[in-house]
Amino acid sequence: MQLLERVDTALSALQSGATSLASYLAAHVLLCLVPAFFVAGVLAALVPKEAVTRFLGRKAPRWVAYPMAAIGGSLIAVCSCTVLPLFASIQRKGAGLGPAVTFLFFAPAGNILALSYTGVALGGEFALARVVFSAVFGIGIGLSMAALFPREDGPDPGEVKVASTKFPRGVAPLLAALVVLLLAGTLKLGFLDAVVATSSWPVRGAAALSEALARWFPFDPARGEEGVTVQGLALIGVLVAWGLLAWRGFTHVDDAITKTTVAALVVTVVMLIVAALRVGVEGDGLRVSITGRTVAVALVLGAVVALARRLDTFDAQQWLWESWRFVRQIAPLLLVGVFVVGLVRVFIRPEWVHAIAGENTVLANATGVGFGVFMYFPTLVEVPVAKLFLSLGMHPGPLLAYLMADPELSLQSILVISKLIGARRTAAWVGLVAVFSLGAGLLWGARADGAGLGWLGLGAVAWLAGIVLLVRLVSWLINRRPPLVGVHP
Repeated sequence: MQLLERVDTALSALQSGATSLASYLAAHVLLCLVPAFFVAGVLAALVPKEAVTRFLGRKAPRWVAYPMAAIGGSLIAVCSCTVLPLFASIQRKGAGLGPAVTFLFFAPAGNILALSYTGVALGGEFALARVVFSAVFGIGIGLSMAALFPREDGPDPGEVKVASTKFPRGVAPLLAALVVLLLAGTLKLGFLDAVVATSSWPVRGAAALSEALARWFPFDPARGEEGVTVQGLALIGVLVAWGLLAWRGFTHVDDAITKTTVAALVVTVVMLIVAALRVGVEGDGLRVSITGRTVAVALVLGAVVALARRLDTFDAQQWLWESWRFVRQIAPLLLVGVFVVGLVRVFIRPEWVHAIAGENTVLANATGVGFGVFMYFPTLVEVPVAKLFLSLGMHPGPLLAYLMADPELSLQSILVISKLIGARRTAAWVGLVAVFSLGAGLLWGARADGAGLGWLGLGAVAWLAGIVLLVRLVSWLINRRPPLVGVHP
């Protein structure tokens, strides 16, 4: 009997992993990650290195670099996965490790949309707490990373800068259009969700297929989970076909733009527009709706195509090659991470929430941070999930710890960051986010329990002072001896 139960649990975990991966491919890769990869490609290939290092590099004043990184992150509503190619590109262009990490933190956690949604769903106090702690965290963690790894915080200080910071012709409008495309595909705004036109298409077997998908990929919307729709299944098929075509068309695009390259780009445009449609099952057919998002994505894609055609051939080749390099470097780890997260979620029970995180203790706040790592949700979904946790009895302190950790510490993002900046720096990043989130939860929880402002202020000062001392101690231990010649630290 125990063997059968274990087999059943294993099968449930595998099904959960497959559901997590399938829903991620269907709902988030096309309109989120694909534009992000093209944005990262422009940043890596066409934006002058000096334009980045001027504001975010080692020689940039801290009072300029860190606020600029935070402001840049606040304007881009992306999740912990979508921000990774952007982080990789600005760091490769010479941004200091500290400012780059500030951007990495602030974009998912402190963007304007996330803060607004938090205020609507959980109240203004939670939104205020999130923005204050996000600002402190983003800059504090960035400064801490710069102190821990000073040799790696930007380009070689002896490097002579002679190139211009001026963008090549047409690059700035193209970059702006791609960022607008990313926002048009991801923002949850009324005019983007509004239906412009609807038509019905008789498709035999659509209802049966929809029911089968619900059985194959079960999900619980109350927990922030997503299933696979008929449209999602079609998008997965198109995405796989596009991947095979793009592999042939982009792998050697730095040598020449071939017919296969052009075909891959045409398919990219078409599948993004199709992904922006709203398709639902109606009777034994499909109801296809054109929404404001569909119109916006189509119009912005037209602008992107027009601006891309104005690029020099060499610049276009470098842009596409860098974009594809990010896809090959980051996408496999993301997919593995999403699948593993789906496996782990089977073993996490909502009833544990009240038992473990019902009070403002260190264990409860650590549990909130742990939920943030292993219960990954796409951007903004962490807010309704937090509302669910609150209704299940989670204390406000651990709830805030979860809200701070969830946008940052997903398992797949940890895997990718480790490949981008190395295991030691990733371990420091994870540790800092966890410690800051834990402290924020304890402070906010103490406030919810009625602690006075004086005691809270004293606790915050003591907490920050402890982090500063710990960072200085660890930095001294790491950097007291020079690295061996020829060996990267």
